[in-house]
Amino acid sequence: MLGVGTRLLTTGNSPAQAHLLEVTRTVSRAGQHPTGIDRIERAYIAHLSAIDTPLYGLFRTKLGYLLLDRAGCNRLLEHCEAPVWHRTDMLSRLTRRTNRAHAVTESGLRQHAVDRATPGRLRHLLKRRLPKGTVYFNIGQTNLNDRTTVALRGCDVMRIVDRPDRHSDIALCKSTYTKERCLAHAKHLKLTDVHVLQPGLPDITIGSAPFGPWSDKPYFMAIGTLEPRKNIGFLLDVWEDMGPDAPHLVLCGRRGWMNEDVFARLDNGVERVHELNDLDDAAMWALLKNSRGLLFPSMAEGFGYPAVEAAHLNVPLICNPLPPFVEVLGDYPIYASESDRYVWRNKIEQLAQRRRGQSGEQSVTGGVEPPTWQVHFNRLFTLL
Repeated sequence: MLGVGTRLLTTGNSPAQAHLLEVTRTVSRAGQHPTGIDRIERAYIAHLSAIDTPLYGLFRTKLGYLLLDRAGCNRLLEHCEAPVWHRTDMLSRLTRRTNRAHAVTESGLRQHAVDRATPGRLRHLLKRRLPKGTVYFNIGQTNLNDRTTVALRGCDVMRIVDRPDRHSDIALCKSTYTKERCLAHAKHLKLTDVHVLQPGLPDITIGSAPFGPWSDKPYFMAIGTLEPRKNIGFLLDVWEDMGPDAPHLVLCGRRGWMNEDVFARLDNGVERVHELNDLDDAAMWALLKNSRGLLFPSMAEGFGYPAVEAAHLNVPLICNPLPPFVEVLGDYPIYASESDRYVWRNKIEQLAQRRRGQSGEQSVTGGVEPPTWQVHFNRLFTLL
């Protein structure tokens, strides 16, 4: 699911009177390397901040809700790019947030909040601040609960969304596959209420690749949070099969959840496998561009930003033939089932023996060009 929003209450391409964007996820994730959903939510903040329609940002804290205006939303984006605030305030210390980056972000934003409310007073805050016809967007799937929904429906904000299987009016999906899943799950939604809008790519700036044992040697990359769905254990199996003659494998992503077996294997050491969990985007993209290929054995994806970025950079890609990959990337990848270790090893060894940039097995010789964010938002406001 890309995100959910409400129908605009105006006609044609005219904007609504105001936009309300749920930013709880962005607040909680400030200071961490952005995931795909993080990138999408931040893109929405940036775009909605740049148009004339009034913008508000809503986020939940342990004590209640804070409301930001356009300036506050922009300040939040600035903090996500480079830290603006560095200290926690008294309220953050009293509520004992264990994530310091989250506490610091909340502390800084309290200075920029234009209004606030306890949980039971959220409806009054929204009625007091938001003009009639405001459109609510929830991209990060956070703060979707009955209290928020009741508060939104109880004021002049119309056609408010909640979970896709309950109160949502319109759902925006990243691929036809996710649209089909959404329609199967959310029985109340009609076909005309669910739309496919591929997200745009971020501006890719190539920086300096980090130096390590892989430098000037054949290496591959796997990008993403190390959690079960990404199937990193499968790659470790392949690397252990290849033994000491294996190319290098760089795992670029933080450790996630429910993956203790993989973490134990990494802690014990797998020959020629390296973890990098704190690279900035420019360094990561430089490392990706110079690699022999991106390996993406994920068992489930709605879109797969790293795979699309690799194709955009014309980097070889081996991935599981998931429906979103086939839909978005077409014939570009080398498709190999995540259950077939022999095929993966064979394809990896073939790519490792080629010179970087040498024409490969992909049917498409040029990179993939997904929609830009401008195209995405043009389509969004046309659809709504």
